[in-house]
Amino acid sequence: MAEIKEMMEAKIEKSISILKEDLNTVRAGRANPALLDKVTVDYYGTPTPLRNIANISVPDPRTLLISPFDASSIQNIEKAINMANIGINPSNDGKCVRLAIPQLTEERRIELTKQVKKIGEDAKVAIRNLRRDANEHLKKQQKDGELTEDDLKEELDQIQKAIDKAIKLVDETVANKDKEILEV
Repeated sequence: MAEIKEMMEAKIEKSISILKEDLNTVRAGRANPALLDKVTVDYYGTPTPLRNIANISVPDPRTLLISPFDASSIQNIEKAINMANIGINPSNDGKCVRLAIPQLTEERRIELTKQVKKIGEDAKVAIRNLRRDANEHLKKQQKDGELTEDDLKEELDQIQKAIDKAIKLVDETVANKDKEILEV
């Protein structure tokens, strides 16, 4: 019983960490290096994460500065950023690539909040699936005679409390991101 709960809680933590990573890649009008986390560059024929071949810094609130370790990779970095479809056009000066983060329009902000809500809903679905799996394991144990009906009820209540807590955390995380996006 304890191992089922521990496994479920570990998967819940993983789901919430994935949610936070996904939300970090949503542009909120401010320069954030996490915006480039999912960008992979074709570096000598190998798809390589941008972070591994360049230093990403934030010189001011609306600019990302990408300084490649190998200056010959600038063209590939620009191409990868354009292919990543993050909505920002890179410009280079021969030594580094600059991304000017434009101010978000009201329409774009609303689109982004819808995208954030969808990411949050996906995380909730994943967490609910964990509840279903844990409940099935417990019901199987009760059917096999390893659990009494009272123990089953107690375990199901504890699982539900853990799920409610996780969903509340997802809602808070999504609400914070919405607030960040709608902030002018």
